[in-house]
Amino acid sequence: MTATWAFRGAAIAAISAFICVGLIVFLYPLLQRYALAKPNARSSHHQPTPQGGGIAVIAATVVATVLGVLILGAPFTAPLVTAFASAIVMACLGAADDMHPLKVTPRLVLQALAVFAAIYALPNDLRVVSFLPLWLERLLLFAGGVWFVNLVNFMDGIDWMTVAEVVPISAALVVLGCLGALTRDAIAVALALCGAMLGFAYFNRPTARLFLGDVGSLPIGLLVGWLLVRLAGTGHLTAALLLPLYYLADATLTLIRRWSTGERVWQAHRTHYYQRATDRGFSVTEVVSRVFGLNIALTVLAVVTVLANGKVIDIAAFVCGAAFVGWQLHDFTRRRG
Repeated sequence: MTATWAFRGAAIAAISAFICVGLIVFLYPLLQRYALAKPNARSSHHQPTPQGGGIAVIAATVVATVLGVLILGAPFTAPLVTAFASAIVMACLGAADDMHPLKVTPRLVLQALAVFAAIYALPNDLRVVSFLPLWLERLLLFAGGVWFVNLVNFMDGIDWMTVAEVVPISAALVVLGCLGALTRDAIAVALALCGAMLGFAYFNRPTARLFLGDVGSLPIGLLVGWLLVRLAGTGHLTAALLLPLYYLADATLTLIRRWSTGERVWQAHRTHYYQRATDRGFSVTEVVSRVFGLNIALTVLAVVTVLANGKVIDIAAFVCGAAFVGWQLHDFTRRRG
């Protein structure tokens, strides 16, 4: 990567961060008045706090991506345009749900339509599991996409958690893109999203003055999932699984545990591993720091798989990543002295 290319990438991320900060400063009085999140069964906060920071994050990501595509000389492809149209639909759905909670069925149907559009627009030559029929592969990607959007929303339960997840993943995607694992339009999205999340981070630091809200977590989940599919489609499925592995494990294992005990899995709760950790004496800063550090380790493993590009290395890296995640989940279940 040349110094000029690195400067352009840094400029895209910085522009996105500045746009996000500016929009938050502008919107904050309105969010304080009309978008207060009151503590509930799922909450880790104890005071009403404005939500809706995702409006600024998504707006900044869209604008900075457009500029980034132009700066990097990438085309405005149909998959890119469709992904952002789907993300905007998801943001509108999230905003509606933030203001007046929607019923489960219509919320899932609208989410599914947005994910379907993003998956349907992918080029036919993008294959993740080539031995499967294309229709079956796309069906699995669709189901996985709906789950990924929701798990990102579920995991956005304490201050800085989504920042600790999305910043390392998006930065890793930029690095992997520079290694040839992503096209330039996808790199522009990753840069813009990373910058926007860094801009949001100041306002979401513990104790948070602002939350993302569903207006942010849902479209962020869609965009990150879309980027991971793009990565997997270039032959790097292991890297695409490693990067979000902590979120995948925490959310999926929690769902399975709640389902096995007969709980209503669609109802609000605070039994994710990271939430149980705060109940057991871990501070919010300790939890998100550990998640951030874990994601850095997963990033290193993902980069190794792309550089080595061999099945043995892929298996070894995934086993190491799973062991790291398993250890962290176990550590979150112990009580701090």
